[in-house]
This record gives sequence, C-alpha cells and structure tokens, in this order.
Amino acid sequence: MSVVVGVGTLAGCTDATGTTTADRAEPLEVTIDGDTCPVSPAQSASGTTRFELTNNGSEVNEFEILADDKLRVVGEKENLQPGTTTPFTIVLEPGTYYTACKPNMVGEITGIAEFTVTDSGQTVAETDDVQGQRGTAEADYTAYVRDQVGALLAGTEEFTGAYTAGDLDRARELYPRARMHFERIEPVAEAFGDIDPAIDLREADSQDTGDPWTGWHVLEKDLWLPAGQQPLSPANGREIAELLDRDTQKLYDLVHADDFAISLDEISNGAIALLEEVASTKVTGEEETFSHTDLYDIQANVEGASVAFGILRELAEQEDPDLVTEIDSRMTSLTKILDGYRDGADSFVPFTELDVAERKQLSDAVNALRRPLAMLTDVVVG
Repeated sequence: MSVVVGVGTLAGCTDATGTTTADRAEPLEVTIDGDTCPVSPAQSASGTTRFELTNNGSEVNEFEILADDKLRVVGEKENLQPGTTTPFTIVLEPGTYYTACKPNMVGEITGIAEFTVTDSGQTVAETDDVQGQRGTAEADYTAYVRDQVGALLAGTEEFTGAYTAGDLDRARELYPRARMHFERIEPVAEAFGDIDPAIDLREADSQDTGDPWTGWHVLEKDLWLPAGQQPLSPANGREIAELLDRDTQKLYDLVHADDFAISLDEISNGAIALLEEVASTKVTGEEETFSHTDLYDIQANVEGASVAFGILRELAEQEDPDLVTEIDSRMTSLTKILDGYRDGADSFVPFTELDVAERKQLSDAVNALRRPLAMLTDVVVG
C-alpha cells in the first residue's frame, strides 16, 4: 500500500510536438524472482515513469523504490502474486534511487540495486487551470490525512484509557472504531518506515520476522483472548498501551510537520494500495485474527480510497471520463455489499459470520474495483 511523502509532483514532460516523455517511453521491465528484482534498463528520464512488474517467483512479493538514503520509501507496489505481470506508474524527480523487493511482503528488503533518474531537461506544459487543480488536490488530501491522524490520536487515547482503567467492554467497543482512522490513511503511515509496524504489526508477521510485537494487535489479543492463553499482566498491558499512544503521537507530529507533503501520484497510488490491502489481508480475515472486526477495516480502506479518488475526480474526468464512470459503478457496488453487513449505524457483524459464498462475493467486488482503480495514476499524471 503506498503513499510517498515529500516527493515533488512532476507531470509527463512535453516536447515541441506536444508528445510527452511518458507517452514515448516503453515500460521498464522488472523481473522479480524470489529475493531479486532487477530493472531493465536501470535508468529513466525524470517525470512519469512506468514499470512492468513480472513475478516469476513462487511467493507473493513487493516492489519498492527507495530514496538515496536507502531508507525512505518513495513508491511501492504490494501483493504481486506469482505468475502475474502488474503495471506500476510513479512520478520521479532527477536523482539516485534504489529498487528492492520484499518476498512475502514481510521482513527485510532484498535485491537492492541502484536506479538512476536523469534530468529530462524539459518543462511541464500545463495550463494554469490544471496547475491549480493539482495544487488543490494535494492540499485537500494533505488536510484529510492530518484530520484523520488527529482523530486517530484522540481515538487511540480514549481506547487505551479504557483499557488501562480496566473498562474492557468499552475498550472492545472503541477498538475497531478508533482503528478506522488509521486504516483510511494507512499508506501514509507505511511511508514513515518504523511507524506502521510499531502500530499495526500482526502477531504472525512478528513471528516471521522476529521483530518486537507492539501496537494495536497486542491489545486486541488481550481483549479477545484465545482459550488456554494467559492475559497480559497489568504492567505489561499498560506498557503496550502507553507505547501505542507515543507511536501514534509520533505519526501525528510527522504529518503536521511543515515539510510534510503529498504529491498527486502519491494520492492515487495510495488509493490503489488501500484496495490491494483489502484484497491481500482483509477479505481473508487475517488482519483482525482475534476480534474478527475485519469489516470495519475494509469499510475504512474503501472510504480512504473513495476520498482519494474523489479528490482526483476532476483531473481524471478530463483525461478518461469512462474510467471515472467505471470506478464510480464499482465503488457503489462494493459499498452496497458492505452495507449489507452493518449491525446498526456504525457497527458491523463479525467477519466470521460471513460464509464462503459471501466472502467470495466481497472479494470479487474488491477485485472488480481494483482493476480500474489501478489505472488512476497513469491517467492523472501521465
């Protein structure tokens, strides 16, 4: 799932004939095979850059583009299934980057290789109107992210307050509702590296990587404790809760920093990533292993994608109105299915109540929306 933080927005550059660099360029081929993912060629001109990601390996994988410090994620494409070829579009400024992959989408990145973006030497030819629309979209989404993280901080503190006070029924009620603010903007948190695993690491992923298990899901397990397992001691529970508060405050501080910025392709790729998150972990019931509150997460992911798409709608309509119509239709269908599992105005039934056919219907609707939404970045920045 992938929002880029702090990378400038560039459009496809134009020459005297009106043809953009992006229009002329063939996609760069990325061959993923387990822990390697070479790019051919390993360079591109600045502006809109298209990749074609082919996973020849036997496991799901993730492709990442890193800044020159090899730490900050500039862009990523998750849930690359074995035997598939997936397009990925991003806007890159001149400079040195690194590409890498992450087998099974957990643990350390592998296959790190240098990727050079040369200066195309061409200016962006945009009308003042388009420039204004782009700036407005970026400002609007930045404000949305800050609003959601502010609500997340307040909701987290209310949740941890109930938990540490021993009001466990109230904590169980607050748990999925507070998390929805995080799920709506999760790609932003992922772009900050350590923040996302500190807050949202699942127990199974912690066991796979050996990383310390902290955050929401530790408290989730304690609130919906499996039979035969020991609860956290009051001291340990308080320690986890206080750490969750501090890590959420860090996220709040980061998105409210003066240099925090989100570019156009980050908005659209973030919307795409949210749907990929639903498809890879949410519709399988893997995310909320103990509480089975996955439908809250799915609703929030869809809402986050919908907001991002809505912010980009005007720009997308100018380039491909048919795509906008298709996304609208698919979004409406998916929302209608989710509404069928509501249990009151702001509640959902446990995910375990969905039978096999219902889970397939939900998964099919998610995938039907993912396909047109995956074209959004190409349309708004290409």
